[in-house]
Amino acid sequence: MSAGELLGIVGLTARVALVATVLALPPAVALGYWLARRDFRGRSLVQAVIALPMVVPPVAVGLGLLVLLGPRGPFAGLGIQIVFTWWAAALAAATVGFPLLVRACEQSFAEVDVAYESVARSLGLGRFQTFLRVSLPLARRGVLYGSLLCFARGLGEFGATALVAGIMPGRTETLSLGIWSRVQLGDEMGALVLCSASFVLALTSMLVAEGWLRRAG
Repeated sequence: MSAGELLGIVGLTARVALVATVLALPPAVALGYWLARRDFRGRSLVQAVIALPMVVPPVAVGLGLLVLLGPRGPFAGLGIQIVFTWWAAALAAATVGFPLLVRACEQSFAEVDVAYESVARSLGLGRFQTFLRVSLPLARRGVLYGSLLCFARGLGEFGATALVAGIMPGRTETLSLGIWSRVQLGDEMGALVLCSASFVLALTSMLVAEGWLRRAG
């Protein structure tokens, strides 16, 4: 395996994980805040449905995405080809990491005292301004931690990604997919190199995130 090939796989893996986190973050923050501030019948069911991508086999998640995004899916008429591209890998990683991010956001917003929001509203701030200027800053550690979990999950995503994006060198081959394909081909040295790169990338991201968490505290 050449250095250029290794850097390409590492770069694609990091890009997929980052884009997956960016895609999942806005809806996860909104949903986490809503769950933290609303008590309604069926709340447990909603939480269970959100957690499904995390507990069902990743291949099942990939199959569901393949049905939705495939040529016979409901979005086929839009003319957007996502299946078997790195965008499909990012979408699969975002779907699988979404429950982790929602849960972290929900717990973080639940710890924010609603009295601060009430004071902000009494001073003339609207609901959305209160969220941006009071609730979100106070919950930033949990949101950051959830984003870290989603990013880390994206780095190692395999099952859903393999099904909806395929394993195409230079196009959709992330570290996890590359390790699998090389094991199947009997290239043990190549698989070990990619395993080492995966370990270094995951450890680096964790160390950087821990530094951010300390500064955010």
